[in-house]
Amino acid sequence: MRTEGEATVVKTYEVRTYGCQMNVHDSERLSGLLEDAGYVRAPQGSDGDADVVVFNTCAVRENADNKLYGNLGRLAPMKTKRPGMQIAVGGCLAQKDRDTIVDRAPWVDVVFGTHNIGKLPVLLERARIQEEAQIEIAESLEAFPSTLPTRRESAYAAWVSISVGCNNTCTFCIVPALRGKEEDRRPGDILAEVEALVAEGVSEITLLGQNVNAYGSDLGDREAFSKLLRACGAIEGLERVRFTSPHPRDFTDDVIAAMAETPNVMPQLHMPMQSGSDTILKAMRRSYRQERFLGIIEKVRAAIPHAAISTDIIVGFPGETEEDFQQTMHAVREARFANAFTFQYSKRPGTPAADMEGQIPKEVVQERYMRLVALQEEISWEENKTQVGRTLEVMVAEGEGRKDGATHRLSGRAPDNRLVHFTKPGEEVRPGDVVTVEITYAAPHHLLAEGPAQAVRRTRAGDAWEKRNAAPAQPKGVLLGIPTLGVPAPLPVTTSGCAVPS
Repeated sequence: MRTEGEATVVKTYEVRTYGCQMNVHDSERLSGLLEDAGYVRAPQGSDGDADVVVFNTCAVRENADNKLYGNLGRLAPMKTKRPGMQIAVGGCLAQKDRDTIVDRAPWVDVVFGTHNIGKLPVLLERARIQEEAQIEIAESLEAFPSTLPTRRESAYAAWVSISVGCNNTCTFCIVPALRGKEEDRRPGDILAEVEALVAEGVSEITLLGQNVNAYGSDLGDREAFSKLLRACGAIEGLERVRFTSPHPRDFTDDVIAAMAETPNVMPQLHMPMQSGSDTILKAMRRSYRQERFLGIIEKVRAAIPHAAISTDIIVGFPGETEEDFQQTMHAVREARFANAFTFQYSKRPGTPAADMEGQIPKEVVQERYMRLVALQEEISWEENKTQVGRTLEVMVAEGEGRKDGATHRLSGRAPDNRLVHFTKPGEEVRPGDVVTVEITYAAPHHLLAEGPAQAVRRTRAGDAWEKRNAAPAQPKGVLLGIPTLGVPAPLPVTTSGCAVPS
C-alpha cells in the first residue's frame, strides 16, 4: 500500500500464467506472496492495468519467447502512462533466458527463476528503490514452494506438490534443465498439508510432481508413493485423491494395488505414452516400450475396471516414419484411452531432439496429427457411450460449463474425472457439493444427465466455497494450501510437470 495525502492507495497485481500445472502451482504462490506483502488482485479483465504484472513463463514451446515479448511489448506504453507500474518475468523461460530478457525488454523491472519465487516481493521493492532492473536466478531450490504463502483459486480442491524437479533425460524436454533434479518432500510434511487443507474445507486434492510416481527415489523408499496414497486414504473428510503425472518406468504393481484398495483414490490415471513406436521411444530416451506400456494399462483395468485412462502423444518426432506412426495408432486402438492430449512435435531449444537429423516436414506432421485426433475422437466417444445408464456422484465445479447459464445446467466431475453437465436441481447447489445423477447422453468430451438429480449432498467443501464468496477480499494471503484450477482440471493441454508431460 502507499499513502497519497490522507488517502491510502492499495496497490494491485496481476499474474499471467503459461504452461504446466507446476506453473499454476507457482503462480498461486506468487499471488500469495504479493497479497502477504499488501497487494490485492486486480479486477478480472484488467488486462495489465495493475501496479504489478507478473509473467510466469513456460519454455517448452519453440515460440514461447515470441509470445512473451509480444505481451511485454503491449505493456510498454501502459507502463509509460502509469507511474510506478512494475513488470516481473519468472518461470522456466526466465530461468533459461536470464541474460536476454532485460536487453530485449528494458522496461522489465524484475527477472527471477524457478528456484527463487519467494524473492519476488523483495526484488520488486529493490527495483523500486534502486530504479533499475533486478535479475536474480538461483541455480538450486531455495525453499520448497509449499512453505510459501498462497492464494488458492478454489475453496474445495487443491494441488499438493510432493516433489519438484525431474531425474529423467527425455530428449524432447527441457524441464529438468530448468527445474533441476528431483527433490522429494517428507511424507509427514505432505500429509500435514493435506490435513490442513481438509480442515479448511478442501475435499479433493491432486498430488503433483514432474514425475509423481518416482516419489521416494530421493528418500530411498521405492514404495513411498503407494504408501502415500494409502495414507491419504486414512484422512477423514478427504473425499477424492488424484495424481499427475506418472511415468511408465516407475509405475509399479504396489501403486496399482494402492489405487484399487484405497476408496478415496479416484479411478483415473493419466499415463503419458508419447509414442507407440519402440524406435521412437528409444530416440526419445523413454525407458519403456509399447509392450510394457500396454501391459500397465491391462493391469490397471484388471484391478480397476471402470478406470478412465488418458495419455499424452507426440506426433512427428524427428525420424518418425509412417511405420512408426502406425505403431502409435495401433497402441491407441489397443489402449482405448478415454482421452488423449496430442501434440505436434516442435523444437525445444536446448533439447537434444532439436538437433536430431530427420526433422519431419510440417505438412507431414499435420496430416498424421489429424489422423490421430480423428481416431482418438472416435474412441473417446465410444468409451463415453459406455457411461450411459450409469449413476455417478458428480462433484459440482466452478467455471467448467461455459453454457450452463443458457442451458440451466450445472457441471462437475465424475470420480473418473469425466466432465458431466447435469440438469440444475431445484434446491441450492454450490461448487464442492456432490450431486448423484444418471447419465443419459455421451459426447466425445463430456457426459450429459438430462433427468432430475437423484440426490444432492451438501458438503464441507460447499460450505467453504460459500464462506469464501461471502467474505470480503482480504489483502493477506492464505498460509496453507496448493493451487487448483477450480476442481483440478481434467488434465488440460498443459498437463504434468511440462507442457508435454512426463
